Amino acid sequence: MFDTDTTALLRAVLEEVCESVSRREIGARTHVASRLLEAATRGQTSLDDLRQAGSRALSEASAVRR
Repeated sequence: MFDTDTTALLRAVLEEVCESVSRREIGARTHVASRLLEAATRGQTSLDDLRQAGSRALSEASAVRR
């Protein structure tokens, strides 16, 4: 689906965006990962684009947890 470089970038951004999220909060991390994949599928594969998509997704997940 994605090349090795894009896959590595997606993983790195996921870890960066979710650094303050416990690994046990699987729902939030899954939501962020899903949104990152959606962004990349739409061609948004720059570091900045993925960071923005990840941050938005984390905000959405945080709002749902409250």
